[in-house]
Amino acid sequence: MASTVTTEPSKNSPAPSRPGYGQLLRTRGAWTFLLPGFAARQPFAMLTISIVLLVQHTTGSYGAAGAAAAVTGVSMALFAPYSGRLADRFGQRAVLVPGVLVHTLSGLAFTALALTHAPLWALFLVAVPTGASVPQVGPMVRARWGVKLQGSPLMTTAAAFESVTDEFTFVVGPLLATALCTAVDPAAGLVTEASLTLLGGLLFAAQKATQPRVSPAGHARVQHASALSVPGVRVLVVAFLGIGSVFGGMQVSLAAFTESIGEPGLNGVLYGTFAAGNMISGIACGAIAWRAAPQRRLVLGYAALALVASGLWAAHSVPVLAGLGLLVGMSIAPALITGYTLVEGLVPAGARTEAFTWLTGAVALGQAAAVTVAGQLEDRFRDGAGFLVPMGGTLLALATVVALRSRLAARPAGRTVARGVGHRAPVTVD
Repeated sequence: MASTVTTEPSKNSPAPSRPGYGQLLRTRGAWTFLLPGFAARQPFAMLTISIVLLVQHTTGSYGAAGAAAAVTGVSMALFAPYSGRLADRFGQRAVLVPGVLVHTLSGLAFTALALTHAPLWALFLVAVPTGASVPQVGPMVRARWGVKLQGSPLMTTAAAFESVTDEFTFVVGPLLATALCTAVDPAAGLVTEASLTLLGGLLFAAQKATQPRVSPAGHARVQHASALSVPGVRVLVVAFLGIGSVFGGMQVSLAAFTESIGEPGLNGVLYGTFAAGNMISGIACGAIAWRAAPQRRLVLGYAALALVASGLWAAHSVPVLAGLGLLVGMSIAPALITGYTLVEGLVPAGARTEAFTWLTGAVALGQAAAVTVAGQLEDRFRDGAGFLVPMGGTLLALATVVALRSRLAARPAGRTVARGVGHRAPVTVD
């Protein structure tokens, strides 16, 4: 039975043998976007914790700090999908260059307002462009992999590699931000984040050869369907909201815990341990030739995440919290990697950058809600009350994923998926 699909030659794709990192990294042209992409995404791991530490220093309230970080996260979550859609239609460079300029200026403005003890509403006001302009480098790198590896079994390996890269930034970023804020100046973390965003973002934007192609002539005549119209993407958005609740709840609660024991410098170490668990698990996921269906892997991985996250609130010592944090991190990677892998089968190629930004935006939105609620809980009850947020978020998301797992099945082969892609001609595939 013939079906109309979008394809293009995969001459750059490695031969379809057993997936492996070495094989993935030998993909022609990969390093031209991997290294700049790593530099450009590093600041994102510093943003939330830098805001929390700066605002908590200037106001003395974790609730205010969490709220300011939450506004940034909500703004990013709302604007990221539109950034992804614009990148799909007009090219990544066209979105990145103005975005990094706005983010740098608004981040520096936020710092100045916080240091001058401006009212909280003023911080909220400037937090909106700060979050809205966060460069969506991770989704853009994943979209470039999609072009390079279309139809290749290495896509799962690429998703794992990107998760590992993300988590490596979340090992380095919080440690760097915490060290700068505690040892140099409370504003040093956010100033460094803004500066690195400018340099890394412009460097990544300069790599034009590997960005997905667009056709300016096709903008007016091609209808671009939203990736969110795909039911499976909506299920993944809920799953990633739950993952965001873990990131946000951990950031605020670990900061509050380490301050309560008089060791604020341990915050970066504990959060780095959590991120290291994610990174180690991500490496393992990419090295395994999976036989189980990705839908099943997502359910099992999410169940493990909800189980270990439910024990965080009961931890009252550094070793126990570090161990549980490591296990939580190790449980996040399988869910993240599987979610990103599912996008390839659910979403047409011309809408994948947008789909990836919906997922990263969901993480940011879940994180924003979590830092707000966890901050309020820590201010009112302390004693690790903020750790209840990751437990509640993951349990609710797990219930949704289990109930709607049938919607995660890949789109039928007979479906026309060229909609929204004006630069490739449909071909008939048996």
